[in-house]
Amino acid sequence: MGSTLAALAMLSACSADTTVDTKVPAEDPTACRDNPIALQVLGSGGPIADDHRAGASNILWIDGKARLLIDAGSGAFVRYGEAGVDFNDHDAILLTHLHGDHASGLPALLNNGAFAARTEGLTIAGPAGSEQFPSTTAYLDALIGKEGGALRYLHPYLDDNTALPRLSVQNIDSQKPGLQRIWDKDDLKVDAIAVHHLDVPTLAYVVRTQSKTLIFSGDQSFLSENFVETLSHTKPDLLIMHNAITMADGQPRGLHRDPQSLGETAAALDAQTLLLTHHMQRAIKLQNEVNAAIAESFGGPILMADDLSCHPL
Repeated sequence: MGSTLAALAMLSACSADTTVDTKVPAEDPTACRDNPIALQVLGSGGPIADDHRAGASNILWIDGKARLLIDAGSGAFVRYGEAGVDFNDHDAILLTHLHGDHASGLPALLNNGAFAARTEGLTIAGPAGSEQFPSTTAYLDALIGKEGGALRYLHPYLDDNTALPRLSVQNIDSQKPGLQRIWDKDDLKVDAIAVHHLDVPTLAYVVRTQSKTLIFSGDQSFLSENFVETLSHTKPDLLIMHNAITMADGQPRGLHRDPQSLGETAAALDAQTLLLTHHMQRAIKLQNEVNAAIAESFGGPILMADDLSCHPL
């Protein structure tokens, strides 16, 4: 064990008649950090490997540092490196839920972090468990726990051990109404709020920094009334929502909001800009129709995220 541990030392503005460009952005992906505040989408895809997109993952850059990592889906490891992210910069890692396209990239990023020589502890927040899904603590224990973790050589992350920075894990109640404070330090405030995603314990996150507000909606259905009621007229500078289904019959509306519901939600929150990500082909192939349905209620800009796209605030 000791020897092992020693070795571990774009924006595309969209309107109802916009043709969606799905190519990877050509600009320097490391330049996003040059903005005072910017969201960089590491992974803009969903659970199906049918194009170039990595699974859901985002970085919030503040004054050149990657302060927050929001989700860590499949493929995030590669985009993380391409964006020039430094594991030492993170204040917290926020997981919306434990579906693979949002959380399966976490062990690779923790393995990467073992080489960062970080000594400061790191907060990881995610949902508490249910009968069908583990809590965030149980998930990490299954990954890197000392007794039975699949990557148990990384267990010092969970121990009082100086070999790796200690992870402080927060299990957030996904049934409790209202906002739940996760982080409040150095002009950065993060609150979680429970949302409905069928039977999956799921969270959305509200991030406030330097007079700017971002809302990461997570994967949520139209049954997430608490989300809208609690955040009504919040006026986020950027509202990040999924682009997963269309208005067609037979869509999984118990998992995701349809485009009409996305528009109604963005309007209810008074969002300044709506950023669509977590793209699935069934939506992208009908993007003009999707955007038109959103625009029935929401009159603001609709942006399309891509892997490594940068969205300054």
